[in-house]
Amino acid sequence: MTLILSLADVALFLSLAMAGAWWAAERSGNHGWVDTIWSYASGVAGVAAALLPLGGEPWLPRQLLVAGMVGLWSARLGTHILQRTLRGHDDPRYADLRRQWGAAASRRLFQFLQVQALAGLVLAVAVGAAAHNPAPFWRLGDGLGVALFLAALLGAGIADRQLARFRANPTNRGRVCDAGLWGVTRHPNYFFEWLGWTAYPAIALSLAYLPGAAALLAPALMYVLLVYASGIPPNEAHMLRSRGDAFRAYQRRVNAFWPGPARP
Repeated sequence: MTLILSLADVALFLSLAMAGAWWAAERSGNHGWVDTIWSYASGVAGVAAALLPLGGEPWLPRQLLVAGMVGLWSARLGTHILQRTLRGHDDPRYADLRRQWGAAASRRLFQFLQVQALAGLVLAVAVGAAAHNPAPFWRLGDGLGVALFLAALLGAGIADRQLARFRANPTNRGRVCDAGLWGVTRHPNYFFEWLGWTAYPAIALSLAYLPGAAALLAPALMYVLLVYASGIPPNEAHMLRSRGDAFRAYQRRVNAFWPGPARP
């Protein structure tokens, strides 16, 4: 019963946070606030799920490790998006959605963001499943999880810096970034975002701990969202409109998600 009530509290928090994101986007006209608030709120929800005390016991080392991981993910991603939002850069994906929704845009956006709150709850459940693995700490799965998380964090940071450096060069105006990691996958930021969520199943999975299977929800959900829903499809539709044939050539040469050698 305590677990159910705690998850209900997390769900309410995420719902209110995304209602606040809707208000901020509507009031400012900048939809960058949506992903900024979602990143921070999902991090808070994940930390809460990881540190949820079960049976009145004090926090265990694995709980602190997992809470630190999801907190660090949230701080990095949320701050990265916040910096872009404060520069006044609207998110073209949401602008396109508003055009498609027409007169119902405000209502549809609110509903859409409540679905994002539900996604945040699923991620929190996965994080909690990893944090509460009762196996002795430190084991192979913990080490693998930390390695995957750090690789994802480093890869995402490198991809962000490479894109920023490319855009800062005036000679690249109107061109498509294919430098560094952007030459082996069209969306290295999405790939490393997904990779980071594979850390939690590595920590959670154990034949003696069946609830740990819930941690698989995180990479599965993020893969669907990034590859088929709110990630690659709207991003590439925008790039095709803004870059045209240059982006079509990039699509032919470079994989969409999985890193691999570029084709001639």
